[in-house]
Amino acid sequence: MDKITTHHKTAARVAAAFGAAAVLAVAAPIAASAHVTVSPSNTAASSYSVLTFSVGHGCEGSPTTALTFTVPDAVESITPTVNPGWSIAKTDNTVVYTAAEPLEDGLRTTFALSVKLPDLPAGEQLDFPVLQECEVGSTDWAEPVVDGEDEPAHPAPSIVLSESTGGGHGHAPAAEESAHEETAASASSDDVLARVLGIAGLVLGTVGVMIGVTSRRKETSK
Repeated sequence: MDKITTHHKTAARVAAAFGAAAVLAVAAPIAASAHVTVSPSNTAASSYSVLTFSVGHGCEGSPTTALTFTVPDAVESITPTVNPGWSIAKTDNTVVYTAAEPLEDGLRTTFALSVKLPDLPAGEQLDFPVLQECEVGSTDWAEPVVDGEDEPAHPAPSIVLSESTGGGHGHAPAAEESAHEETAASASSDDVLARVLGIAGLVLGTVGVMIGVTSRRKETSK
C-alpha cells in the first residue's frame, strides 16, 4: 500500500470520527430534553420560587392538548403565569393548562408557576408530577427519581431544597419573576446557538485535519 493511499484512508477515518462527534453533539441535547423538565429560580426553603416547566414533545407524536401540574401539599401557595393560547384552571394543589390549539409534537413551550417553597430541611426532594394529555393518548410524568437508581421511563419533574436564607416573607419579587421568565424564553434560542457553534467548530477542525493531510501528501509525493 503506497503512502498516498494511506493518507487518503487516514483522512477518511478522521472525517468520519468528526462526523460522528457532530451527530452526538446534536443528539445529546435533544435526548436530554425528551422529558418534561423543571427549572427553579431558586431552591431555598421557605422562599418564593418561579418554577419553569419545559415541554417540547407530544405523546408519541400526537399534539398536546392539556397539562396538569400537581404541586406537593407542603407548598404553601401557587400562582400560575398566564400563557398565551392556553386557559388556566386551578385548585388547591393542581394547575391545568388547556390549549386553545393543540401544541404540535416537536414544538417547545414553557409554563411558569410561582410558589412558596415549604420550610423543610435542605436536601428534601419535591416532586411535581405532570399529566400530559394529547389528541391521542396521554403521558403521566409521575415516577419518582431515586438517587442511585436508573431513571424511570416517565420521571416526575423535581427540585431539591437548599438551606433557608431566612427570607421568604411577603410576595415573590416581581423583578425575579420577570428575569426568570426572560431567561426561560431565551433558553431555546441559546440552546440552538450552542449546537450550531459546536457543529461549526467540529467542521472547522475536520477541514484543518484534511488540509494538513493533503499538504503532507503533496510533500511526500515530491
